[in-house]
Amino acid sequence: MVSLLQGKHMLRAELESFFDILEERRQSSDISHALRTFSAQPYHEATPPSVKALNRMVLESQFLRYVIAEVAAESGEPPECVKEEAAGILDKMAQNLQLSFIRLLGFSLSKIFKRLFRSIWVNEDGLARLQQAIQEHPVILMPNHRSYIDFLVLSYIMFTYDLSIPVIAAGIPLMGMSLIGEIFRRSGAFFIRRSIGSDKLYWAVLSEYVRTIVRTGFAPVEFYVEGLRSRTLKSLTPKLGLMQMVLEPFFKGEVYDVLLVPVSISYDRVLEETLLAHELLGVPKPKETTTGLLKARKVLEDDYGCMHVCFGKPVSARALAQGRVNRGQFNLVPRGLPLNASAELQEFVNGVAHLLVRLQEKNMVLSPWSLMTFTLLQSPQGVDWDQLTHKTLWLRTLALRFGAHLNWPDSEVMSDSLALHHSIACREKGRVQLVEEVGPGPVTQEEAVFRKASAVLMCASYRNQALHVFTRPALVALAMTTAASPRKEDVFRRFCFLQELFANELIFIPGHAVQVRLRLTAQTLDLPIIKVAYLSVCVRLLAPRHSIIDIFLFSVQVVCRILCEERFQTFSEKSFLSSVRDAVIKLLISGEVRSYECLSSNTQKNVLWALLRMGAVSKSRV
Repeated sequence: MVSLLQGKHMLRAELESFFDILEERRQSSDISHALRTFSAQPYHEATPPSVKALNRMVLESQFLRYVIAEVAAESGEPPECVKEEAAGILDKMAQNLQLSFIRLLGFSLSKIFKRLFRSIWVNEDGLARLQQAIQEHPVILMPNHRSYIDFLVLSYIMFTYDLSIPVIAAGIPLMGMSLIGEIFRRSGAFFIRRSIGSDKLYWAVLSEYVRTIVRTGFAPVEFYVEGLRSRTLKSLTPKLGLMQMVLEPFFKGEVYDVLLVPVSISYDRVLEETLLAHELLGVPKPKETTTGLLKARKVLEDDYGCMHVCFGKPVSARALAQGRVNRGQFNLVPRGLPLNASAELQEFVNGVAHLLVRLQEKNMVLSPWSLMTFTLLQSPQGVDWDQLTHKTLWLRTLALRFGAHLNWPDSEVMSDSLALHHSIACREKGRVQLVEEVGPGPVTQEEAVFRKASAVLMCASYRNQALHVFTRPALVALAMTTAASPRKEDVFRRFCFLQELFANELIFIPGHAVQVRLRLTAQTLDLPIIKVAYLSVCVRLLAPRHSIIDIFLFSVQVVCRILCEERFQTFSEKSFLSSVRDAVIKLLISGEVRSYECLSSNTQKNVLWALLRMGAVSKSRV
């Protein structure tokens, strides 16, 4: 075990390369910062095409002409009409990056970030690697997505350090925000539908647009491989559409390599913590509007602690594909024709996407609050401060042993973390407990459940930020302690079952189970007693009541109970989740269930997907 003194030295060494970019902003003029000479080094030292030239290249590409002819033949419309429709899609989608608007955004964000955050820490060695990568190969920035301000922070950092401003894949709802949508477009955002379905023309315009940006080195491309903002603050199963688009120029030999840069954004406190909890409880997500944004300005009055942004080492697509993808097969097809993704290629893209998500997790900087919430959630009636401190320090030692990065500057950091999260928990007479939402007038039993659940889900979201550190060794330990026998085959079989069950709750790299089998083959039978004891303590993180396994398994029971009702032979996801929520509320009121995390729609969806994957239910389009 690592001692606390050794742990402090490790933390100090790890975080030395991080620099607070707000420190200089607090000491100098924001307007001078925004208007300074901006001298980003472009890709291959070539002048990138203008926005108009880029769009013209897309519309005149052989690929788009081919798809337009196909769509015209299928629909019976004249090719000219289909081309006009494609031009309309591109016009609505395309970014219009302009340095003047980047300067405006840089000035505004300096003011906003200084109000919101104590500091924004960035690893300078990561920025140095990124600067070199941008000049040599097309770069794809792949940040995790936990807050609406993620993409603003990255563009602000790139502008501050004179790096090429990225073009960013953004959801269409942002485009509808009066004035703000246009500012985002001119700051590099291009707007895409969340669901494309079978719209062949839209898919062709989008994919050719992304490929042209990558092929020409117009700018780094930034997108969220998870697709959506995570409402639980834990990693989501990656989406593969954009992932395949950015890799295709490499597959076809149009570029020598594509560099994928995982970016890990960690918050002490997330601006939308209450909103995220309410969405998990079924409250409709508010529409993105300029009016709503202006009403939300009260967030500027609160303290959100620190933020850490870690730019990981660029991952070479060429190195990953070596020996795994036969690129020679693409030489037989003209580059201008659509790429038919083989099963081998899809498997490769899926593996790369999962790898990038795991690298995002690996580079996250955790706050003490993320560790404190483990104990708070397992003690729903409250816990003594001394006990909370003792258990958190134990978790801290374990986290360091597993390679986690922690922001632990001094001995008062736990008290400071509790004060920062005063809306979730408070300390009275030496005892810490969750704070329920306050509302006007008397409340019904259902409303009381909702208020308690909101506090629990907010607390759980911060615990989820640290789950990736513990769950893999804990699942191995759980498999070792619950398998039919200590034989490696039984342990491995149990681990595979747990991994399959939690495939949507946690992120596993495809093929990871084989690595576990190799480790078990080498270690299980001759594992030293001390190592077995060390691994078994991990079970304490998952096995007790109110743990993630306990919550998930209970949710499985509730879902199966409802599925067995005759009226749920055929159902939509929306109506089903509503019924599950009503059933869980009744069980919470009756006292049969005590964990409010079971009300999370995310957990309920993951149960449904697990049952679908195991063949208990089937899915079809209607």
